[in-house]
Amino acid sequence: MPTVLGLNFHHDTSVALIVDGRLYAAEEERWSGIKHHRQPHHRKATLTAPTHSLAWCLDAAGIDPEDIEAVWTPSMRPTPAAGWWLAEERDELAALLPSSLGEHLRLISHHTAHAMAGYLLSGIDHAAGLVIDAGGSSLGADFGPGRERITGYDLHPDRVDRIHQAMPILVPGPAGPRRVHSSLGHFYRNLALRLIPPGDEPEGSMMALAALGHPDRYRDALRSLIRLGTDGDVRIAHPWGSADTETPLVIGRRAWTINAAAAASLTDRADLAAAVQETFAQAVTHIARHLQRLTGASTLVFSGGCALNSHLNGRLAADAGFDNLFVAPAPHDAGTALGAALYAWHYQLGQPRLPVPTGAAWGPEPEPGPALTTPTGYRALSRLGDQLVPVVAALLADHRIVGWVRGPMEFGPRALGHRSILAHPGRADTRDRLNAIKQRAAYRPFAPAVLAEYVSDWFMTTGDPFMNRVAQVRRCRADRIAAVVHRDGTARLQTVTNDHSGLRPLLEEFHRRTGLPLLLNTSLNRKGTPILRTAEQAAQATAELGLDAVAVNDTLLLADRVPLPDDARLGAVAER
Repeated sequence: MPTVLGLNFHHDTSVALIVDGRLYAAEEERWSGIKHHRQPHHRKATLTAPTHSLAWCLDAAGIDPEDIEAVWTPSMRPTPAAGWWLAEERDELAALLPSSLGEHLRLISHHTAHAMAGYLLSGIDHAAGLVIDAGGSSLGADFGPGRERITGYDLHPDRVDRIHQAMPILVPGPAGPRRVHSSLGHFYRNLALRLIPPGDEPEGSMMALAALGHPDRYRDALRSLIRLGTDGDVRIAHPWGSADTETPLVIGRRAWTINAAAAASLTDRADLAAAVQETFAQAVTHIARHLQRLTGASTLVFSGGCALNSHLNGRLAADAGFDNLFVAPAPHDAGTALGAALYAWHYQLGQPRLPVPTGAAWGPEPEPGPALTTPTGYRALSRLGDQLVPVVAALLADHRIVGWVRGPMEFGPRALGHRSILAHPGRADTRDRLNAIKQRAAYRPFAPAVLAEYVSDWFMTTGDPFMNRVAQVRRCRADRIAAVVHRDGTARLQTVTNDHSGLRPLLEEFHRRTGLPLLLNTSLNRKGTPILRTAEQAAQATAELGLDAVAVNDTLLLADRVPLPDDARLGAVAER
């Protein structure tokens, strides 16, 4: 029984286990309750074993550590790149594991793990791979000096070739010239921190803010910060491609700093965000076009933290010169555990690639206790069985906001219908109520989950099952789904196919009732915390957030203030 394990010990700590072709994957944040499982920023503290997620994966698969044939983890040390130093990193990580796992541990470059998390699930034989994030490991420096920031691959079933890597630039320093490794990931976050007031998630809010603005005012100023050269070269003026947020960005008479983000008007901030988004997308598209010329591939596989930028992905799909775009199901750092496991499974053990997924439900079930605790102010309708879907669809059609906690937990930063908050997409005031519930900026929209066969009726371009790209909404339809449309007429849609067991029946029933083949879908979590894992957590969060109801397995917790819809046809239902 072939068995491989992938581990990520750094932020977004995670585990992926493949046993006889079945994938189990989970993120440590779902047990710790710390978003991204991010530790204090000194080196020793950033290494953290994925203790709970590893224990769950082993238990769910019914195996012991001794049964695992291969263990891989992405390297993340900054410098240097060879010899004794890599052995030291391996030993340090191995010490965090049971001895039977530690003795098998091997290192893979951070960016290669990102690339494998996409390519080996894409179902494509020949693809160009692109990885862009804040920074990877120096283990990937085989192509040239430096540290991974932007990496391109030529990907085949029998080989992984690194064909492009961003090179460092030289800038003046106190002791003479020094190398600086500019990063598009740092560039985007650096600017987002100057535009998004503290308390809001910078990158996610930045995308929505950009959709409000017009790039014309600040286009020239932003383009002066990034130079696009030959052969996909991207040079970012120092320090804007670094983590330096102390230097003011002076444009005209205004100095943009992280301490003054709230001082500028919403219009000014939106216009600068639009220029940042446009400039960022132009740079990434420039690199992708170079990879297409080098590889001749018809598919681009995109991963790394920057692949979470859904507006960028919508542009890449249209403008990069590829026929197809595949964005990794979990393009962020947690996905490197998945990529490491898939690499070991296919390239080390020689096993066939796993099927192309239509979801990412690779984690634990909601795990209810002997009896689900009913929060104060709610009543429980239990043993609903086949009646649950029509009851919830009726509530949603009546513009109620409902939690949906059923089936295995998703892997990755987005709820795809197993740990979700769902709502009718037709009213802007529903969006406003949800933003207040989740304590998000009022301009931020939500994403639609759409029955796949109706996508072309409502959108001019396609989406994907993982909510990773925006699509243009047909103008004649936009007013009917106001809660999920960005100000620029796009929406970050999730396509739901016949293989999606959790959400599809509910979408079909909602479509029958309303004529709308889509629902607003957002993650079930409190502000600043991870997506919730267990039934008890979901019940407690439902009460704290003030949702109208939550479906947990086959039980519906319904707020006392909310009447059952007249046509719910409950029949004999146990209510307590």
